[in-house]
Amino acid sequence: MLIESTTIPGLLLLKPERRIDPRGYFTETFRADQFQAMVGPFAFVQENQSFSRKAGTVRGLHFQLAPRAQGKLVTCIAGSLLDVAVDLRKGSPAFGRSVAVVLSEENGHQLWMPPGFAHGFCTLKDRTSISYKVTDYYSPDHDRGLQWNDPALAIEWPVAAGNAILSDRDQRHPNLSDLHSNFVFSP
Repeated sequence: MLIESTTIPGLLLLKPERRIDPRGYFTETFRADQFQAMVGPFAFVQENQSFSRKAGTVRGLHFQLAPRAQGKLVTCIAGSLLDVAVDLRKGSPAFGRSVAVVLSEENGHQLWMPPGFAHGFCTLKDRTSISYKVTDYYSPDHDRGLQWNDPALAIEWPVAAGNAILSDRDQRHPNLSDLHSNFVFSP
């Protein structure tokens, strides 16, 4: 598996190797021993899937506050999406900055974000599905969000605000300037 650092410390792009033959391909998408050697002693306790019917669907930006913060390993299993992670760790040199990568069924790439990041995505194709492993269980009391199109984040989304398909909840999240974050950066 090829691992690439991003412009934000701790945020990694994983590129699993695919063995291709006339039938299709085989890829090893996760091995706990290799993953922990690369990123540290994280263990996944829950796996989630999300399906979006239409291109232009935006989900996020979501996170859970500490002590129930979640690290996430995100994979697109059908279709294509722009996956976004925003650094919310106080004291981080990248606080408020984001990384956006295209994850698709075709490229098989994965994005690892440790606890302390908000996560969201925009589907680029109809009928897009993602799967993501998380390091803590869902906790409604710790569940929070960040406004997906906050100008301070300067995220280049592939859909205009008026055309984005959003949940009511995702339309009401605060901007970064109004956000309470209890994450702390540790180098």
